Amino acid sequence: MSPRLLALSGCLVAMAALGREKPTLTYRPPAGDDERPVATEIVVGPQGSDFAFRVEFDRVPWGEECKNRCANATVFVDTDSNKATGLQLNDKTAAETGADLAVTIQGVREFKDVSADVLLRVRVRVLSDANASADEGEMVGELDHRRDPDRVHVDGKTVYVLVDATTGSLPTGPKMRVIYHPPGAKALVGTIKGQLAMGAGKVEIFKQGKRAK
Repeated sequence: MSPRLLALSGCLVAMAALGREKPTLTYRPPAGDDERPVATEIVVGPQGSDFAFRVEFDRVPWGEECKNRCANATVFVDTDSNKATGLQLNDKTAAETGADLAVTIQGVREFKDVSADVLLRVRVRVLSDANASADEGEMVGELDHRRDPDRVHVDGKTVYVLVDATTGSLPTGPKMRVIYHPPGAKALVGTIKGQLAMGAGKVEIFKQGKRAK
């Protein structure tokens, strides 16, 4: 088996090891919303030395179906559930204040000389208290589903991502906050077990949304 297929096989076994448990966040976009695909269900959890994400969109988030209006969704994680560390927005009451990690999922077109390559890209930034916006954070990873099949996998409308939790200087705690701000709507906030919680990282493994046998 080729290295690429081995990596993909490992990804399907290990990534998004969160079972079919209750979503961390859910969002129902308004009827008739024809803007970019938006995340409707997000599951996040620690998995060993990684953070596992399963993000389901209301439409296919990349490719020819959405053309130039594909997904551009950012999931923030406050890895120690402490607003005094991490991103310090001017609005201290904003849900994203205190986030230590920003994971942005984008459907993109990379234009070449005579063609354009479409792909699903994931950008990972670590945020500190010196950052007043997410764009100021340190870029620690830029992944896509083709070059990084062991970290990013797409199954229809669902995106699975594994983010290295040891990268950068992320704080830890027994609880984490997960934040997603849909366009034109209020920010959604959920609380999950942190890396220091009892039993954290001991999660069910599944492949493409189905429990592994």
